[in-house]
Amino acid sequence: MTDYDVVAFGEAMVRLSPPGYRRLEQTSTLDVSVGGAELNVAASVARLGLASAWVSRLPANPLGRMIANKGREFGVDMGHVIWAEGERAGLYFIEHGAAPRATQVLYDRKASAFAGIRPGMVDWESLLSRSRLLHVGGITPALSASAAAAQQEAMAAARAAGCLVSYDLNYRAALWGLEEARAAQLPLMEFVDVLVTSLPDQPDVTELISGERGADPAGVARRLAERFGFRAVLVTMRGTPSVWRTTWSSLAWVAGGLFTDRCYEIEAVDRIGGGDACVAGFLVGYLEGDPGRGVRLGNALSALKQTSPTDWPWPTRAEAEALIADGGTRLAR
Repeated sequence: MTDYDVVAFGEAMVRLSPPGYRRLEQTSTLDVSVGGAELNVAASVARLGLASAWVSRLPANPLGRMIANKGREFGVDMGHVIWAEGERAGLYFIEHGAAPRATQVLYDRKASAFAGIRPGMVDWESLLSRSRLLHVGGITPALSASAAAAQQEAMAAARAAGCLVSYDLNYRAALWGLEEARAAQLPLMEFVDVLVTSLPDQPDVTELISGERGADPAGVARRLAERFGFRAVLVTMRGTPSVWRTTWSSLAWVAGGLFTDRCYEIEAVDRIGGGDACVAGFLVGYLEGDPGRGVRLGNALSALKQTSPTDWPWPTRAEAEALIADGGTRLAR
């Protein structure tokens, strides 16, 4: 019996942002939300109609409850969260820019409750034996040695249970260096079925994992799949003509075949979470047996997500399907 289509493991934080393009040092107010890559994916999966759960460790205080409540709002099962007394939630600040000033992210997540997670805290064998896919990523091993070990434990348990594993490289230069990232992540690749990377956002990490640099996304996807034996490689591609205008597309190499899609031009309101929405759309299509549809669904969901504030995937599946069908630029009334 399968309880979950996707189980995601990672940290979510309280997100704080100055309104009206203010700088952090000049603002007197902050907009409060929640965000975290793996929880974003779980939320999008639930929004698209599949069953998802999120595993994490949160402080037993109002900030931890805020994070959990947000996941529940999107239909994610939060029953596998570990609650920690007397600890803190990670924070991140986002200062929205306007050309030529870039948008900036500032992390305050050191010694968070999630960074204290360690092997043995989660009954992965039981959970993943009832799940189709485990989604993890490259942020978690950057947070602490114990979190890295817990993630490897989860991935090994998934392999033993016959549960697929998807892994988003998701490099964050603010958290660790490239050589450290390589040393931590290369041993994990043996457990990965679906790899996600980004070009040109992560060319250095892709080079470190694959041993070569490549400007051709399709070629990078194929070579990664051939070297590591991945079942699928998803490559997301973002262009940024300006701070508030962006382009988005992705492609996937699956079972020796290439799946591509159109490129969306976006008037971006908030780019954070766009990649996670794309990953979720692809995983849904992949689990439904149609990776080509997954590429199209992920691209459409990402494009729509980037037109609304916060990390969260507010678009519905019907909206994404409509965008795939007709481009979505007409007045809807």
